[in-house]
Amino acid sequence: MNFSDWEWSGTGRTDRSRFRVTSAQFFVGSFVFMVLSGTLGLLVLPGLYTGPRLGLVDALFTAASAVCVTGLTVVDTATYFSAFGQAWLATLIQFGGIGILTLTTLVIIGLGRRVSLDLERAGGGHTTVLSHVSQRSLLAAVVRLTVAIELVGASALWLLWRERLGDVGAIWPAVFHSISAFCNAGFSIFTNSLMDFRSAPLTLVTMSALIVLGGLGFLVLVDVGDRLRGTDRRRLALHSKVVLWSSVVLLISGTMAFLVFESPFDLRELGLPDQIVNAWFMSTTARTAGFHTVDYSTASNGSILLTLALMLIGGAPGSTAGGLKTTSVVLLFLMLWSRLAGRAHTSVFGRTIPRHTLERAAGVVIAGLLVVAVSVFLLLVLELPEHGELNRTHLVEMVFEAHSAFGTVGLSMGATPKLTEGGRLLVTLLMFVGRVGPLAFAVSLVNRRRRTREEYRFAQEDVVVG
Repeated sequence: MNFSDWEWSGTGRTDRSRFRVTSAQFFVGSFVFMVLSGTLGLLVLPGLYTGPRLGLVDALFTAASAVCVTGLTVVDTATYFSAFGQAWLATLIQFGGIGILTLTTLVIIGLGRRVSLDLERAGGGHTTVLSHVSQRSLLAAVVRLTVAIELVGASALWLLWRERLGDVGAIWPAVFHSISAFCNAGFSIFTNSLMDFRSAPLTLVTMSALIVLGGLGFLVLVDVGDRLRGTDRRRLALHSKVVLWSSVVLLISGTMAFLVFESPFDLRELGLPDQIVNAWFMSTTARTAGFHTVDYSTASNGSILLTLALMLIGGAPGSTAGGLKTTSVVLLFLMLWSRLAGRAHTSVFGRTIPRHTLERAAGVVIAGLLVVAVSVFLLLVLELPEHGELNRTHLVEMVFEAHSAFGTVGLSMGATPKLTEGGRLLVTLLMFVGRVGPLAFAVSLVNRRRRTREEYRFAQEDVVVG
């Protein structure tokens, strides 16, 4: 991922001597600002709680979980927060879901200023995928799509829940869950998430649809929408094709596997139609949503392993999802397949993937795996079992927690409320890195200066591989 310097001064003119901010720093800094603002609100705003106010660490954890659309919580959102407090969380989720960069870019465009190409790439590479769509049109479409989809989702959920919760009582839960589902946040104002809806297939299908749409990404939704409306007769962008096909494969294969793993266990009391819908929901939510209809602390080993894999993969770039991203994982598999087939180039759908894109995908995957591995080790150090007891379940819980935080999923085996302050701060950082991306986070910490001399390389020498 390439980030160049984005220079800005108080007068709106470039001034290298006064102020220099790289695109990655601007991108990451935007999320830092939102997390800190959310934390401050949780600490000082009145009327947010039904009981005692959250402490600093827990407020930071909760704000980061909301802005990074993760869904991990140290308290019960349904009972600990008042309606105003839940509305504050929904606001943080909405801003985090759309993306601070998108909102800031809208402001800059509104002021008549131009945003650099590298700044766009920091937020998802709009121009590299939909080069025919103007900056203003794309960003306006993001806002329109978000509002429209969430309104339709909220209306559908209200119709489904009005009999259970009442005409008035169903309004706020429908709105909150529509926002949380489309933003792939996983926050619920029901104490046991969606466990009470295991036998309500229409609710699970509606929530799944919102989660999938949010996880596909705005680039894909705009691209598909243009084709369906006939406003653009060009073929779907390669990015859209890869995202759509990989999503279909992951959803269907995940559903079949969860059905096999859980039908003898957590889903055994349900009929076959409900088992299929719940397995579909498990496959959908595991890739970054965080709602649950099963207790993962009692799930089968196969389901836990599959959930770990899906959490790590995540959703599409430019979406409300986290993880390594489907395109990165697919490109690595395609590159491996090409090498095994003896082909020098990696191709898909009649197009050759540029080498620098493959290298970027490999960098994203390697960086993500390293972040998760180090985080698991640190969690095991910080969260030692009491009295030094050997507990293999504790290892699984920490591995699950780290994958869930990095993938901004929000699923837990019950370990989140039991984390120490050190563990909560580590998980907070992991959620943040998972949301902005490990490469963007790393690059933002480096103050790179433009090189005035030409690039050079050392003499080549081979290394044995494999």
